[in-house]
Amino acid sequence: MKRILLAEDEEVLRMLIVDTLEDEGYMIDEAADGGEAIGFLQNNRYDLVILDYMMPVYTGMEIIEKMRSKEKEEHTKILMLSAKSQAYEQARIFKAGADYFMAKPFSPLKLLELVEEILNEDR
Repeated sequence: MKRILLAEDEEVLRMLIVDTLEDEGYMIDEAADGGEAIGFLQNNRYDLVILDYMMPVYTGMEIIEKMRSKEKEEHTKILMLSAKSQAYEQARIFKAGADYFMAKPFSPLKLLELVEEILNEDR
């Protein structure tokens, strides 16, 4: 079973994403802020980390920076969710180390399609 960490501070959106992905059999750990996300990352390994760009405690960008500096997480796939969808923001996100980007608002089904595509690349 593939394991995903979702770090999203908007509770309703987090619940929607968790429900969508759990219905497809993914195991999800959910963090309501960047601090919780760091705690999960210190204690677990993930196939995919989905990060919100703007969160309390640590932003998605700060989490990517911390992840990419650790050998055990340097190859973990990262999907950044953000309303900041301008080309220069996306360039910053990819330069920081994110592997994928999805602009908010988005369809939960589109997110599911992208997650399945990401997690099936390894096969």
